[in-house]
Amino acid sequence: MSRPDTDFTPCKGKTACRDDGQRCLTCGRSLAEIARLRELVQGLAELAIHQGYGNVEAYAAHVADRIVRKVRHLRQEEAGRT
Repeated sequence: MSRPDTDFTPCKGKTACRDDGQRCLTCGRSLAEIARLRELVQGLAELAIHQGYGNVEAYAAHVADRIVRKVRHLRQEEAGRT
């Protein structure tokens, strides 16, 4: 399921992107992964706008913290099953 030894490589920007139809040749991530992350970020941004958050930095920091906690929790659960 997961590969915790794989590091995330952020995009270098759309102008740096080159792909082979499956992966970005610059960052190495799959185009499906990049698209999914864009969808999730779009949804989080729309939520912030819909809620009228003026402190977007605090919202983003909270979301980032929750992601870290959730990933750790899920990995611990997965390790307990094996």
